[in-house]
Amino acid sequence: MKWERAGLVGAAIGVVAAGAAAGVAIERATVGRGVRRRAQLALDAAGPYGSLRGTPGIAVAEDGTELYYEVDEAPPAPRSETEPEPVRPPRAARRGWLRGRGADPGPEAGKGAGAGGPRPPLTVVFSHGYCLSQDSWHFQRALLRGVVRSVYWDQRSHGRSERGRDQLAGEPATIDQLGRDLKAVLDAVAPEGPVVLVGHSMGGMTVMAFADQYPRYVRERVAGVALISTASGKLAADTLGLPAVGARAFRAVAPGLLRVMGRQAELVERGRRATAELFGGVIKRYSFGSKDVDPAVARFAERLIEATPIDVVAEFYPAFTAHEKSEALAAFDGLPALVLAGSADLLLPSAHSAEMAAQLPAAELVVVPGAGHLVLFERPELVGPALAALVARAAEGARVPVPPRLRELTAALDA
Repeated sequence: MKWERAGLVGAAIGVVAAGAAAGVAIERATVGRGVRRRAQLALDAAGPYGSLRGTPGIAVAEDGTELYYEVDEAPPAPRSETEPEPVRPPRAARRGWLRGRGADPGPEAGKGAGAGGPRPPLTVVFSHGYCLSQDSWHFQRALLRGVVRSVYWDQRSHGRSERGRDQLAGEPATIDQLGRDLKAVLDAVAPEGPVVLVGHSMGGMTVMAFADQYPRYVRERVAGVALISTASGKLAADTLGLPAVGARAFRAVAPGLLRVMGRQAELVERGRRATAELFGGVIKRYSFGSKDVDPAVARFAERLIEATPIDVVAEFYPAFTAHEKSEALAAFDGLPALVLAGSADLLLPSAHSAEMAAQLPAAELVVVPGAGHLVLFERPELVGPALAALVARAAEGARVPVPPRLRELTAALDA
């Protein structure tokens, strides 16, 4: 049927743009649909991934789009830790939140600490990737929950956030707009105190776009940054794991085809739902590097990607070819930084991470052997402690208490 053919193409392109490329796992074609569906339901019940919830809130973007976020508060520091021993970090001392109480970092930077009372806590803000949601940080959230103040938000048109109002009015989605969205979230959740910015894939690009547009905020407020499975630009040169000719053909055809499909979203979604289970093997291949990923984890990734409407996929895809933020990395120079990627990432190869790390002398580069684009799903036992170590370094530089649990997690990484 015509709608089934359109839906099949829509599912393929949607998954390609979200973290896949081409091909269908053979085993999916030889197992009945009912059996596959029952297996999916069993996996969903066995792996309650994405179920962690925090205190909800709404930040309002410049175009009025409501951005959904959740906050996991940290327990209050012991009384003896609310005023740490004074230190004199050589490079960070010029940052606004280290200039002493009562310093005014300016309106762009947000509120400064008052003359009295404890220092504002450090806040870690997580920005997720394309066609995912804040739930993609499940494993890292579970590790840091109750340890450090953390914020997880859904980018516009993703997860529980509102569909982008500019996009509904016909305006294109841009990475720069996502950077401004991040600023709106920061203003809502952390009006004062140091922050650590963490971004995966498109979320890392969001962080770079934020730094490009708000360099003074970075100087005054940002204590550390983590860029995971992302790139500062040159995306048109990536092959998506395809032969060079195939990659060029895909990039030439995909934007126009996505626009057409985005205008027929209802029709495409019908076919996409009917055929979605056929593409689990595709998602697994292009999201993970290992062949023995926990089936419940692989299913978790499927659910997140499947939840992204095809018209949202279509809106955001063109933004990536315009993403060029290499120069923006200079805003993070001298800050504690983590640049992490999987060595088997077919979507944003680890060469991007090596290039970014070379521009950040204070960065730690971690390339996880054999891991794919969703390294935060695939190797959480490495990603979590690496993030904990970064947050600990950022807290020390910001002269705020380092939770003992962070030190324990860092020690586990060293072991």
